[in-house]
Amino acid sequence: MQLQSDDFELFGLPRRFAQERAQLDARWKDLQRQAHPDRFAAEGAAAQRVAMQWSVRINEAYQRLKDPLKRAAYLCELHGAPIRAEDNTAMPATFLMQQMAWREALEDADGTAAIDALEDEVEQARTAALVRVGALLDEQQDWAGAAQQVRALMFLARFAQDVDRRREQLGQ
Repeated sequence: MQLQSDDFELFGLPRRFAQERAQLDARWKDLQRQAHPDRFAAEGAAAQRVAMQWSVRINEAYQRLKDPLKRAAYLCELHGAPIRAEDNTAMPATFLMQQMAWREALEDADGTAAIDALEDEVEQARTAALVRVGALLDEQQDWAGAAQQVRALMFLARFAQDVDRRREQLGQ
C-alpha cells in the first residue's frame, strides 16, 4: 500500500463506476485488518501512529467508493473533470424546469400520498441518473458529461432531503 495511491489502487479495484459492493466491503475489511494499530503494538507508538493514519486513509477511501455519487464525482476528478458544484450550477433547461415543478409540488403537498408520490418520482429520476452517469463514465468515458450528471445527482439528493423535511413538517 502506498499513501499516494488513488482509492481504486488502494483497494485493488478497476477505475470504473460499476463496482460490486460485496467485493468492496470485503476488501475494506481486509485492508483494515492489515492496518489495524493493534497489529503494530509490539513495534511501538510510531508504528501505531502510522497504522492509524493508514486506517483513516482506508476509511476515507471506503466512504468515497461505497457511495455511488461520491464515487462518480471522484472518477470525474481523477480524469480532469472537476465537479465544481459551488461555482458551476449550469444545467439543461429541461432539468431546471423539472426541478421547479417538483418544488411547486412539494410546496403544495398536504399529505402522505402527495409526499410519497413525489418521493417515488425523485427516486426514479435518481436511479435513471445513476445509470446515465455509469454509462458516461464506464462506456463513453465522457468525463465532462459525467460531471454534469453528478451535479444533477447532487440537486436530486438535496431535493430528496427537502422532501424528508416536508414530511416531518406535516408530521408524517
